Amino acid sequence: QVQLVESGGGLVQAGDSLRLSCAASGLTFSMYCVGWFRQAPGKEREFVAAINWSGDITDYADSVKGRFTISRDNAKNTVYLQTNSLKPEDTGVYYCALDPARRATSLSSVSGAYKYWGQGTQVTVSS
Repeated sequence: QVQLVESGGGLVQAGDSLRLSCAASGLTFSMYCVGWFRQAPGKEREFVAAINWSGDITDYADSVKGRFTISRDNAKNTVYLQTNSLKPEDTGVYYCALDPARRATSLSSVSGAYKYWGQGTQVTVSS
């Protein structure tokens, strides 16, 4: 049974940083691409970042480029999202998701490409 568990969210002030973690179990984690998405109240879920199975290819939404960094430690079955210079508009529930295609050759920013999802972690940025 595949399970993804996010952690690291919290309430911070604008300009602060958080490191979100996504711990995976129930599969050979190193074979799969992972994405981060977020959903603000009253808005649709949106793509934030993604990383390929080996960790050498990443993709980011324009709104977070230069501020967020996605990385992974396959030995720990964990993907991280380092969020710096947080803004109030970064507020939302952050979800990690796993693309079920083994060793996919491209990253997707579409939520429908990801089959497995965590329960989410809340990030709230006050101004």
